[in-house]
Amino acid sequence: MKHNYIRIPALLLFAALLIPGCGSVITAAQAKNGNTVQVNYTGKLTDGTVFDTSAGRAPLEFTLGTGDVVPGFEKAVLGMKVGEKKTVTIPANEAYGLYRGELVVEVSRDKLPSGLTPQVGLQLQQKGANNSVIVATVIRVSETTVTLDANHPFAGKDLTFEIELVKLQ
Repeated sequence: MKHNYIRIPALLLFAALLIPGCGSVITAAQAKNGNTVQVNYTGKLTDGTVFDTSAGRAPLEFTLGTGDVVPGFEKAVLGMKVGEKKTVTIPANEAYGLYRGELVVEVSRDKLPSGLTPQVGLQLQQKGANNSVIVATVIRVSETTVTLDANHPFAGKDLTFEIELVKLQ
């Protein structure tokens, strides 16, 4: 009687896939906190305007759970598998935060650095607490005052991202 020992392991593997819980041994790893990941992405505003993309450059690399990216983006990547693609809309409060009116201030022009000619859209930097950098955008200019907005440009905006997980470590 001739035995075919090569078929037995294949049959055992097939049987293992049919038993609940046994199939998990061959599933792909999912991204979890502590993993370093690389993703390709395209970020869009609600009107479809692309504001950032990794197209044409290296994928974005970051470690999950360290706060390197906005919370909603990190949450979207958690659980993904290499090769998986998804589109998610991140609400403002999980992206760059809600728009805060108290971050809009009017200052006297004489408080600005000498020689600076303020124009709408000009960004100014100032050191804040703990050596953080505060960036404010000039949003209005008058003869005597300048109005500055220290909100992030995407504050108060929902953002849509097309994400592809390309590497998981």
